[in-house]
Amino acid sequence: MDAIDLLLKRVSVPRLQEPAPTAEQLDLMLRAALRAPDHGQIRPWRFLTIQGDDRKKLGELFVQGLLSTMPEASSEQIEKTRAMPLRAPLLLIVIATISEHLTVPAHEQLLAAGCAAHGILLAAHAQGVGAVWRTGAVAEITKINTELGLQDNERVVAYIYLGTPINSLRNPPDLDPAPFVQAWPEA
Repeated sequence: MDAIDLLLKRVSVPRLQEPAPTAEQLDLMLRAALRAPDHGQIRPWRFLTIQGDDRKKLGELFVQGLLSTMPEASSEQIEKTRAMPLRAPLLLIVIATISEHLTVPAHEQLLAAGCAAHGILLAAHAQGVGAVWRTGAVAEITKINTELGLQDNERVVAYIYLGTPINSLRNPPDLDPAPFVQAWPEA
């Protein structure tokens, strides 16, 4: 797959199954993440992998987090939350590690971690691994982040779900960039 095709054809793959990516495939995804733009080369990211029965533990943690923010959650909401990590054989959590820096503001560090997450998605797609970025409200729940070991200067950027696609990949639409671009100053 050539690089331009990869950039134009990558799609999210929400329906995933076993097997998980191999260790070699995961290594390539992480190596791609480390090539993200990184002003100051401070590497403002780290990654957690969760697979096997640890996904069930994460599901229980998600439930605890849900109940800490919504004690009136219905049994249906609880069960849906518990099952979230089971939607893929491997979860990769991308964490932004923000440090005080003279020339690299916090928002650039956060964006760099987001670019690292995008690199993972691209490398997954290039290798035929299904991937979807599903972060949602769980990334903002203090109880969950504390149990995952996040420090005060860290923030979850992405929960990336990885596995083997269940269905064939959809063809993304060919989008026209014109509506998103304008010259400055306007004439």
